[in-house]
Formats: sequence, structure tokens, C-alpha cells
Amino acid sequence: MADLTQKEWTTQLEADKNAVIIDVRTPSEVAQGIIPNAIHIDIFKGQGFIDEIKQLDLSKNYYVYCKVGGRSGQACSVMNQLGFNNTYNLVGGITDWEGEITSI
Repeated sequence: MADLTQKEWTTQLEADKNAVIIDVRTPSEVAQGIIPNAIHIDIFKGQGFIDEIKQLDLSKNYYVYCKVGGRSGQACSVMNQLGFNNTYNLVGGITDWEGEITSI
């Protein structure tokens, strides 16, 4: 796992042809807006979160965010334990996000 600033995260994401964005916030948080093309997997689903993560492709690079960066850091750690080698945590989360936000 790597903790990246927004600038590092977006620069790396834009250049990454093997990237997947994951939003680990709650449904009510996601309803307020989501980074375009993100997949929503609520970390508070416990085993449900792990079950959904296990269905993802291990060969992809995962850019993970939450509200401020704590839960996404935890999600990256869990993903690393499950065999994911390339996880990137957005420090400051969507709270500090200056890019596009869309509704779902």
C-alpha cells in the first residue's frame, strides 16, 4: 500500500491503464457524490466487504478513497492481506478532493 497525496494519486491514476477506483464510504456518504468511474464497496459491510473485494482482479491497480483517508487506508491493508499488490490510498480522501465529483 502507498499513501498518496491528491496530486500523486491523480497523476499516477491518469497514467495507469490498469487502474480501478474504489470508494469505501457508506451509502449515505456516496449519495453526496462520488469520483467518476469509482466502484462503491462499503468497508463497514464487514465480511460482505471482504467477499466483494475477493471478487476483484488481483492483477489490477486499486486507487482507494473514503471521506478523509482512514478507512481507505484500512481497506488497502485488508486488500494487501488478500493478495493485492498494488493499492493506493488517497490521503485526505474526498474531503480534500479537488477533481470531478458525480452523483450516482
